[in-house]
Amino acid sequence: MSAIGIGFDAHRLAAGVPLRLAGLEWPDEPAGLVGHSDGDVVAHALCDAILAAAGLGDLGAVFGTADPVWAGASGVALLTEVVARVRVAGWSVVNATVQLIGNRPQLAARRSEAETVLGAAIAARVCVSATTTDGLGFTGKGEGVAAIATALLRWVPQSEGTGGG
Repeated sequence: MSAIGIGFDAHRLAAGVPLRLAGLEWPDEPAGLVGHSDGDVVAHALCDAILAAAGLGDLGAVFGTADPVWAGASGVALLTEVVARVRVAGWSVVNATVQLIGNRPQLAARRSEAETVLGAAIAARVCVSATTTDGLGFTGKGEGVAAIATALLRWVPQSEGTGGG
């Protein structure tokens, strides 16, 4: 049996905040994402897609803003925890795809690096792409960025000897 999940996340940009996005640091960017954790919309959308496919809720339910343990946590740390939880629930991530929506940063030069980091976090292939909204909405005006993701999971029977994933 397999399941597909969809995830979405958006955060506003603020000057003077370090940008962490797609599991990477972007030291040359003038603004970063504001959030309870690091605001990494790419990683957060992947988390939501994986949790949805496994039927385990969403990012807010699992890592609520009232929980100080996850304050400032990296998106990669959240992804790693999400994958651990879905494995305990009997699922394995087959692959995932995520699209960054925004004007900055320019992802193309670091796409492969982002795919490697995110893929290692979920122990599966991740394809990353990016688009703009041609000046429309908060992403087009440079006020924030968003991401949408899908994830394919496979049910792993305990008899396969994987301990649930």
